[in-house]
Amino acid sequence: MTSPGVTPDTELDMKDVELNEMETEKQPMNASSPLASSPGSLGEKNGVVKVKVAEEEEEESAMVAKFTGLSKEELLKVAGTPTWVRTRWALLILFWLGWLGMLAGAVVIIVQAPRCKDLPKQEWWQKGGIYRIQDVAGFQDSGDDNVGDLAGLKQQIDYLSKLKVKGLVIGPLHVNPENDQAGTNLKDIDKRYGTLDEFREVLQVAKKKSLKVVLDLTPNYRSQSPWFSQEISLNKDLQDKMKEAITFWLEEGVSGIQIGGIEHLNDTQILSEWKNLTEEYSVDDHTRVLIAVTRRQDAEGIFSLLNETTGVDLLSSQYLLGLVKGGQEDSTRGEAAAKMIRQYIQEAGDKWPSWSVGRPDIGHLASPMGEPLLRLFHLLLYTLPGTPFTDYGDEIGLRDLPGQPAASSVIRMQWDNSANFGFSKANQQQVNTAASNVTVQSQNSDPASVLSFFKQVSELRGKERSLLHGEYTEAETSNPSVFAYLRVWDQNKRYLVVLNFAPRDQTISIVTSPPLPDQVTVELSTQPTEEKKQLSVRELRLAPSEGLLLSFPYVA
Repeated sequence: MTSPGVTPDTELDMKDVELNEMETEKQPMNASSPLASSPGSLGEKNGVVKVKVAEEEEEESAMVAKFTGLSKEELLKVAGTPTWVRTRWALLILFWLGWLGMLAGAVVIIVQAPRCKDLPKQEWWQKGGIYRIQDVAGFQDSGDDNVGDLAGLKQQIDYLSKLKVKGLVIGPLHVNPENDQAGTNLKDIDKRYGTLDEFREVLQVAKKKSLKVVLDLTPNYRSQSPWFSQEISLNKDLQDKMKEAITFWLEEGVSGIQIGGIEHLNDTQILSEWKNLTEEYSVDDHTRVLIAVTRRQDAEGIFSLLNETTGVDLLSSQYLLGLVKGGQEDSTRGEAAAKMIRQYIQEAGDKWPSWSVGRPDIGHLASPMGEPLLRLFHLLLYTLPGTPFTDYGDEIGLRDLPGQPAASSVIRMQWDNSANFGFSKANQQQVNTAASNVTVQSQNSDPASVLSFFKQVSELRGKERSLLHGEYTEAETSNPSVFAYLRVWDQNKRYLVVLNFAPRDQTISIVTSPPLPDQVTVELSTQPTEEKKQLSVRELRLAPSEGLLLSFPYVA
C-alpha cells in the first residue's frame, strides 16, 4: 500500500538515494575526498571520526601567539630611566648598611662577652687525691705468710685505679734494722715485701692505669727516731746515702719521694738539695714530687714548717686531727673547722696546701669518729683547695682492732667475706659477721656504701674545674656547728659545700656575697638515702653529721 500522492516511480527514486548514501558511507576518506578537504569536514584516522569546529581552530591560533617579554633593547631603555637608577642605588646602600650593622654587632658581642680565664698549670699531684699504702704489710698478701707484699699490691692496682686518685705513696720498703744506720740499705727492698723486679712490675702496671707511684724513703722508719737520733747536718754519711738513694729510685721511674719526720731535721736546707734532684729528673709529661711529712699537730709548729720547707712540693701533717680527737664541742665544731682552714690557707700563702688527718696516732678514721663523720671528712678533704691524702682502708670505713693501740699493730685490708677477709691465703679464723659489710666486695655493689661515696667525690675532685682551680670563699650560716664554703672558677658550675658537725638536725640559712640563687642542686650527700633534688638555701635542713655538695650554674 502506498501513501497518497506517492507514485511507484517516486518510491523507486527514494530507494536509489538511500542506496547511494550507504555506498558513500562505506567509501574511505582520504585527502582527495571532497569531504576531507572542506572546512568543518569530517576527518578519519584509524576508523575514528573527528570533527573540527571553528572555535577550536581559533583557540589554537591564540596559543601560538605567546608572550615573549621585553627585548634587550627595551630592557636597557627602561633600566636607564632615573627612577630605576635611584631604586637600585637605594637597595645597594641598604644592603651594605645592613651587612656592616651585623658585623659591628658581632664585634660588640665578642668584645663585651666575658672571656674564659686561662687555666693555671697544674702538676699531677694537684689534680686529685693521693692514696697512701704506708704499711704494705697490711694491704694484700699474695701468698700465705700473712704479710702484705708488692706482688699482692700489684694484684690490686685495678681496684686502686677505680678510686679515681692520681697517685700512690708506698712504703717505706727498704732494709732497715731498727736504729742500725750501718745495716740500713736505702736502695735495697726488704725481702718480706718482695724484690726489686716486683717493684718494677708495680711501676709498670700502675703506669698503664695512669697512676703515679711515690716511694717513702724515711731512713729509720722502724724506730721513733727517723734520723737515727743524730743531727743530720753533722751526719755527712747519711746525707750522701740519701742523695744516692733518691737518685737511684728516680732513675727506676718513681714519680716522687716522700720523707717523714722532717720536724727532726735541724737544717731544712737539705730538703732544697733533695728537691733539686727531683727537679733534675722531671720532664713535661712526668714531673717528680717531693713530699715532706710531719707528726706535729700544733698549729704553730706546722705553720713554722710551712715557712721553712720552701723546698718541698707538699707538706703533709695532722693539722686537722683536733677536729677528730675531740677538744671541740659538737655545737662549735663547724666554727672551729672554718677557723682552722682559714688560718692554714693564709699561712700557706702561695704554697699549694695539702689535707690529711693523719694515721699513726689515731689509726683509721672510722675508729674515732664513726661512719657518718667519716663520710663528712671525705667530703671536706676532697673539696678544699689543695691535695687530699687518704690512707688505705679509710675508703671503706676500715676500723682498728678493738683494745689495741693503732700504732702497735698492722690493720689488714678487708677485701671480701672469705676467710681472713681475702687478705691472705693462710688459714685464718672465719670473718666476724659484724664487720662483713666493711669489705671492698660488699661495698662495690652498694651505691649507698662509703666506698661508692668516696669514688664519687674523688671523681668530682679530679674533673670539675671549680674544685680543681676554684677560689675558696667561706659562707655565713649563723650556726656554729655548721661549716659552709664556696668553690668557684670563672664561668663553670659553682659548688657550695655544707657540713653539719653536730649529731643533731639543723636548719640554716646561707648568706654569701654575691647572693646565691634561691634553689641549688644536690650533687652529693653523705646521707645514703638523700636523692638528687633542688633545695632552698634560705631554709636548708641538714640531718645529723650530714654533709652536702650543692651546685648551681654560672649566670653572666
